Amino acid sequence: MSEISDGEGSKCVRRDGRAFAHVSPLRIREFRWIWISSLFGNVALLIQGVGASWTMTELTSSPQLVALVQTALLMPVMLLSMAAGAAADMYDRRRVVLIALGLCCMGASTLTLLTAFGLATPEVLLCGCFLIGSGMAFFSPSWHASAAEQVPSALLSSAISLNSISYNIARSLGPAIGGAIVAVAGGVVAFGASAVLYLPLIAAFLAWRRTAEPARLAPERLQWAIIAGLRYILHSPPVRTIIIRTFLTGFAGGSLSGLMPFVALSFLRGGAGTFGMLLGVTGVGAVAGAMTASRVRSRFTTEQLVRAGAAITGLCFLVVALSRTALLTVPALFVIGAAWMIMVTVLNISVQVTAPRWIAGRMLAGYQAAIAGGVATGSWFWGKMAAEAGVTASLLLSGAATIAMAFIGTWLRMPAEERVSEGTGIKEPPDVGLALTGRSGPISIDVEYRVDPANARAFYTVMLEVRLIRKRNGAYDWSLCRDIAAPMLWIERFHYPTWADYLRQRDRRTAAEEAFERDALADIVEAGSIRVQRRLERPFGSVRWKEDTPDPLRGTMAIVPEGSSTNP
Repeated sequence: MSEISDGEGSKCVRRDGRAFAHVSPLRIREFRWIWISSLFGNVALLIQGVGASWTMTELTSSPQLVALVQTALLMPVMLLSMAAGAAADMYDRRRVVLIALGLCCMGASTLTLLTAFGLATPEVLLCGCFLIGSGMAFFSPSWHASAAEQVPSALLSSAISLNSISYNIARSLGPAIGGAIVAVAGGVVAFGASAVLYLPLIAAFLAWRRTAEPARLAPERLQWAIIAGLRYILHSPPVRTIIIRTFLTGFAGGSLSGLMPFVALSFLRGGAGTFGMLLGVTGVGAVAGAMTASRVRSRFTTEQLVRAGAAITGLCFLVVALSRTALLTVPALFVIGAAWMIMVTVLNISVQVTAPRWIAGRMLAGYQAAIAGGVATGSWFWGKMAAEAGVTASLLLSGAATIAMAFIGTWLRMPAEERVSEGTGIKEPPDVGLALTGRSGPISIDVEYRVDPANARAFYTVMLEVRLIRKRNGAYDWSLCRDIAAPMLWIERFHYPTWADYLRQRDRRTAAEEAFERDALADIVEAGSIRVQRRLERPFGSVRWKEDTPDPLRGTMAIVPEGSSTNP
């Protein structure tokens, strides 16, 4: 039995690592202060967007340049999400967050000074927005993934929901606050306020004393870490399903974000005030949805919530498309905000609880890239359709497409929301007779099995699942062979780029993957027959030309001592 302090003298009893369900993540001091300060950070980004858009209208009359402000702020999320996720998994998430927030604060401060002294140009403004957007792109995966290090696993879903609430509270208040600042004091003060509002979040992460186990191996290179994230999505059916449905839902429902000004101007015959009111109503609905997400998640399955969210959102799109009065449009937008938020919160939680910790940041980044890419491409597509067929037709078709997303679960069913248990890792050291370093490679692994020919089909079926486990944990060129002369002998072969990559995968398997390999093969494979052979491949150019050629990674990894291991 262990205890968690809430920072104010009271403690929450935990048994077997699971806290009682009635405990709120906000009772944990570190999470509480980071969550409160994240409100200011999210408001800062939205104030920045309002200030930049207004300043751009003062610098140019080009609608295209004004629209590019939002592109400059949001495009980094699409371009840098996977790199940001890799950084969240490879490095200290606290440091990644602090560097990212430093970029945001620096960008806002620079824009404040340049605008104050009359040196801002459209190009400078867009560059500043892109810098701030890049900082937020790197901030988000590390911030979300750090929740698992701030709260016990039993509270993780609640913590994720609270982080979603933080952004949506800011989304409902930020544009209004930014508009008031711009109206009263201008864009310079908006930039300055944005820079100041990042400081509480920086202070909260500086105060957080992160406890992390020291890594036994050197971190992956960034490009390989990104590839590993993409491979995991490709070879993990549950995560792949979530990512695909997230993108398709974002694409189908991406019309309203781009066409909302026309709803205010053409449908309701209003102006900028009406436009702001519609955005605020949608934001308030999103806050209401985020606050009720935990309650509805306890009553319905993930699949039911995603289907219902798509169907309700699509139906309300049809109402907005056909309505010409605020009495219908405003309630419809409120419901859209609530239903959409519950849906994306459920998708977000599903990604986080489905992926193991070693890849969590990259899976969050994949989810963010999917939702951002879906909405971005959907906005472009539905906007183009609106130009050709009219806004009403575009919204109607978008609503119909969103309703259709409720039926896609027939083919792509959401995985059950079960928290991934980390595996124990392979403790036995492999037999090593060579002086290996982390960069030694490629490494070839052969695993021999002896199987009764009567069990051949069952063995083959099990090995197809083993193939996915190997490949999503880092292996490539997987193959399975059967000896022609000895039909009982099967050989599984796969490769790793380096010795370090091979050692990493030994710690990556989840408890479910370990149990599957152990239990599924136990009744099929002849007891004691599994034999593992590890080989260092020597392709042309892989050997250093001279004995004294320096090895840049020598010393970064201890040589694994000789031992006995029959586990790949």
